Amino acid sequence: MSKSNHLIQPESENPQIENRAPENGSPDVYTATTGGGACEHLSELLSRVGSNPFRNFPDCVKVRPLGRASIRRDPPQLFVRCGVCRQAPHRLYTCVTCAAVFCHVHVASHPADVDVDDSDRSLHYIAVDVDRAELFCCGCRDQVYDRDFDAAVVLAQTEAAVIGSMQETPLLPVESTRKRRRVEYKPWTPDVNEQVLIVGNSNPFPSQMSNDSASPEVQWGLRGLNNLGNTCFMNSVLQALLHTPPLRNYFLSDKHNRYFCQRKNSTIVTRSSDNTNKNPVLCLACDLDAMFSAVFSGNQTPISPAKFLYSWWKHASNLASYEQQDAHEFFISVLDGIHETMQNDKGKGPSPGSGDCCIAHRVFSGILRSDVMCTACGFTSTTYDPCIDISLDLELSQGTSAKVTSKKSHKSHKKKEAEPRKSSQNGRLSTLMGCLDHFTRPEKLGSDQKFFCQHCQVRQESLKQMSIRKLPLVSCFHIKRFEHSVIKKMSRKVDHYLQFPFSLDMSPYLSSSILRSRFGNRIFSFEGDEQDTSCESSSEFELFAVITHTGKLDAGHYVTYLRLSNQWYKCDDAWITQVSENIVRAAQGYMMFYVQKMLYYKASEKKVS
Repeated sequence: MSKSNHLIQPESENPQIENRAPENGSPDVYTATTGGGACEHLSELLSRVGSNPFRNFPDCVKVRPLGRASIRRDPPQLFVRCGVCRQAPHRLYTCVTCAAVFCHVHVASHPADVDVDDSDRSLHYIAVDVDRAELFCCGCRDQVYDRDFDAAVVLAQTEAAVIGSMQETPLLPVESTRKRRRVEYKPWTPDVNEQVLIVGNSNPFPSQMSNDSASPEVQWGLRGLNNLGNTCFMNSVLQALLHTPPLRNYFLSDKHNRYFCQRKNSTIVTRSSDNTNKNPVLCLACDLDAMFSAVFSGNQTPISPAKFLYSWWKHASNLASYEQQDAHEFFISVLDGIHETMQNDKGKGPSPGSGDCCIAHRVFSGILRSDVMCTACGFTSTTYDPCIDISLDLELSQGTSAKVTSKKSHKSHKKKEAEPRKSSQNGRLSTLMGCLDHFTRPEKLGSDQKFFCQHCQVRQESLKQMSIRKLPLVSCFHIKRFEHSVIKKMSRKVDHYLQFPFSLDMSPYLSSSILRSRFGNRIFSFEGDEQDTSCESSSEFELFAVITHTGKLDAGHYVTYLRLSNQWYKCDDAWITQVSENIVRAAQGYMMFYVQKMLYYKASEKKVS
């Protein structure tokens, strides 16, 4: 199997360590457990050979692609067979003391068959799974867990993963490299002076549409948007943005005042300013602030977002027409426009990747981790990219990789092109969790996509795996229903139903979970794992908006479903109606918006007097 004839090293072979039995109750000795409790066979082995016999075990471990650990073959082409039946089944074991190889059929008889004295027979009960590098007890017929053994395997895995890291170190945003300190939420109650100020300068929003107690309650901010001519794509996205909780709180708390913005920024003007420039740069954030003021004014009459449409046309001149546009493309373009026109905002941070540069990125920005692994040596190249949404393939059977909208590509408003896929004929139900599983599943890159391995120093075939390094406050999932093929010169829409949950746990798709699964769910943390703990505590998300598309590719209609006070409403341009949950579940989801159930406040660095 390896250069050594056994996988453990007694402490007597180390001249610096005295060969003695460990003291009773030593935590390093009696950490071996099975599914049914402590393993007496491993405890006996450790008491005989020492408390840490696996210190040289990393030299016997071979790390395969995706970080999977196995026992090293020497030579690598060695074909391993069972020493008793000469068969090569899927599961083989090797004794940690004599390195004998046996299959699962003869695993129980190995301690009795070995030619040793009865006093030394207890040393041959513990074996290692050849393909998984996991401890196995021949007497208990079960897996055994030992902290020192796991530490040795993790050491080999991490050393293989960081080869060449000095030549290529991924740059992480500053914000993501430190833990967030949680601050206890303290509700605010106005004092006497503040109450007088509030009463004298505000108009209370009515709780009822009329004085009739039987009338339905008015949902604050529920207001229709008039269709200006094929602008349902804009109305649907605006309804979702207007009811995104962190974005709504930001604008309604006057963090971006359109009147102050006009006077502060000479290069960013609003429509009412006297500017002689023929092509003024209009501020999308100011127009969005005006939209928030109008929608949350208490007036229920539908409004016309003509000013916002004009400002967006100025920002995305290539899309300035009364033709139907893609709602997802409009969403990306609006966030891009808000980012560009809020350069001088107080909340702007030094690094766009940290998500603190503008309110759009503070709400929707996350960080993705991309691991490209060499299939020959296991070297892993890791990169981090910011994203504001995740585009998912609808049909998992075709194996097309998902694409992510990066902040670097916000200025590109071209339609996504992909080869048309055949509709699913097996009737299998597609789910949002299945799409996310497919997104984070390892994908073998083609022969034309070989990457340069820094360990092999040649171009090698590789595996690529995506995971989420940092979760945003609001996660937007875009389902790729529109397909455009340049080769076949055709476009089509995928009308396959997608089941999406109202509550979503994102912890299985975090980088920390992916790494733990890749390394065999060892009990140790891995490099970059500690920073994800803050994300794990806030990985529960709740659905609050769904954008749907009905009709064909060139003649369709967008509608938004909003969740307000645990009640769903259908926003169909100027018409708003109350609907049941079953109507929402049966809708053909195109974009889903999830907000974190628990929002943690950051500790302020300034002292409040």
